[in-house]
Amino acid sequence: MLFSKDITKPWARSEAPESKRARAQIILKRLKKKYPNAKIALKYSNNIQLLAAVIMSAQATDKKVNEITAILFKKYRTVDDFAAADPRKLAEEIKAIGFYRQKALSIVTSARLIRDEFGGRVPKTMAEMLKLRGVARKTANIVLGNAHGVVDGIAVDTHVRRLSQRLGFSVNDDPVKIERDLMKLFPKKEWFKLTYSLIDHGRAICAARGRKCSVCPLKDICPASLA
Repeated sequence: MLFSKDITKPWARSEAPESKRARAQIILKRLKKKYPNAKIALKYSNNIQLLAAVIMSAQATDKKVNEITAILFKKYRTVDDFAAADPRKLAEEIKAIGFYRQKALSIVTSARLIRDEFGGRVPKTMAEMLKLRGVARKTANIVLGNAHGVVDGIAVDTHVRRLSQRLGFSVNDDPVKIERDLMKLFPKKEWFKLTYSLIDHGRAICAARGRKCSVCPLKDICPASLA
């Protein structure tokens, strides 16, 4: 075993940066082996539907969003469809998820901005994405990566946040600070894959409640497991 519960180990107290980076690479290698097909779980047919689905997914499960969009996306297919929508009517159509009124307004407002200022195309840069209503770095990273193959950062959702803390990658609660910590630990070429590997692991094994440390492939190098 490479690591143990020995409190004299640097990583068990205040891990040195080089040790943390080395451990992070081992963790990523194991996660990629465990989840070779890790990818976004939301279902969509084009970039504007992707944006709408990601906005809806905030504080909601992808499963619930997919249930809603299976019907919704038959009606709303294009930027113009979303831009022409009445936010109040759209809200009623997605009311099965939390914060549905704010999300509906964000989707319609963003679609109108995309139509009027971005030539009807979902933006390809972080700066432009952040101009859209209801879009922070997490949503922007997910859309940029999946829609355009643009990797500008790491999407920090609830799973990535939880695992980053348990695995000792970050002591922060702020998603932006967690993202910065992760970006320092992993090479840019791995950022996109890292996001979905962590998400899949969070769903399958390292859940918020009832985590399955006994079958976790990271149990020998995870501070939370060895605490």
